[in-house]
Amino acid sequence: MNAKSAVRPTAVLITLVLAWCTTEASAEAKLKGKVSIDGSSTVAPITMAAAEIFQAQQPRVRVTVGISGTGGGFKKFLSDRKNLRTDISDASRPIKNSEMKRAAELGINFIEFPVAIDGIAVVIHPENHFCKSLTVEELKNIWKPGSTVNNWNQVRPGFPDLPLRLYGPGTDSGTFDYFTKEIVGEEKASRSDYTASESDNILVQGIAGDKGSLGYFGFSYFQANKKRLKLVGIDNGAGPVIPSLDIIRGGTYKPLSRPLFLYVSTDAVERPEVKAFLDFFFDNAKMIVEHPRVNYVALSDELYNIGRKRIENRISGSEYGPGKSGDLTDRYK
Repeated sequence: MNAKSAVRPTAVLITLVLAWCTTEASAEAKLKGKVSIDGSSTVAPITMAAAEIFQAQQPRVRVTVGISGTGGGFKKFLSDRKNLRTDISDASRPIKNSEMKRAAELGINFIEFPVAIDGIAVVIHPENHFCKSLTVEELKNIWKPGSTVNNWNQVRPGFPDLPLRLYGPGTDSGTFDYFTKEIVGEEKASRSDYTASESDNILVQGIAGDKGSLGYFGFSYFQANKKRLKLVGIDNGAGPVIPSLDIIRGGTYKPLSRPLFLYVSTDAVERPEVKAFLDFFFDNAKMIVEHPRVNYVALSDELYNIGRKRIENRISGSEYGPGKSGDLTDRYK
C-alpha cells in the first residue's frame, strides 16, 4: 500500500500542508528517488502524514508506506533479497532478539529511535450501555488461549445474555504482541477464534457493525472513528481509567500505553532522499505526531534531538530491546 491508498483521509495532506508549509516548499526540488516504509498500522498514520507533506516539497521523491504489521514490516526490512528490503520499518513494539539476530546474519545495521507514545484502546459497539469498564483480569479471561468466554454474561455477573464476538490485530502486529504480553502475561498467547486483521480500519468496521463486539487497536484509530465506537475503561487495580491523549501523556493509562518506533538501515541513510525525509520528520515531529488527524502523544524535544543525533552519528542497535530498562530518555541518552 502506498501513500495514495493510505488508511488516512487525503484531507491529512491538505490540512498539514496548510499548517506547515515552509519557504522550502517553494524552492526548486532537487532530490529524486524512492523511500520505502512498511510495518505497523499503528505507526503508519505518522509516516503517511510525514510522507505526504515531504512529497509536496520534494515531488520527485516517491515515499511508499505499507501496513503489513510490525512483524511483517521487519520481515521486509530484513529480507534475504537486498532489492526487496524496505528502508524504514514502522514498529509498535521494540525489535525482538530473533529479529536482531537475523539483522546481524544479513549484515544489516539499523538505527532505532522512538517517535511517539500511544495507548491501546479497548472498544465496544456504541449501543453497548452495560460495559463501562473491564478489569485486566476480565480481559485476560476473555483473551487467554483456550478461553471459552463467548457471551457477555460469562464476563461478569449482571452482564446480559448477548453473544460476545472479538476483533483484534493479527499475529504479525506489534499491538497484538504488546497486548498479549501485558494482558495475558505472555507475548503471542491468545485465543485464535476471533476476527483478526492487520488493518485497523477493518477492525473498526467489524466492531461498529456488531452490537456484541469487543476489540482493541491503537488509540488513534478510536479517535478517528469515535462516533462509531465506544471506549471501555481499563481497571488495573486502582479503578477504571478511560484513555485520552492527556491521560496517556500523563502515564496513568496502564498497562496499555507504549512507545512507537522507527527503524532505518544505515545503508538507507546514506541515500540523500532517505536522509532528507528523516531530517524533515525531526524538523516537524511534534506537529506531525500531535496533529488532530494523527492523534498521538509527542515526545520531548530532547528525545527528538537524540533521535536526530543517532541518525547523524549512525548509532546502530536497540536501546529498548529485551533486557534493557529505564525510561525512554534514560535509555537513549
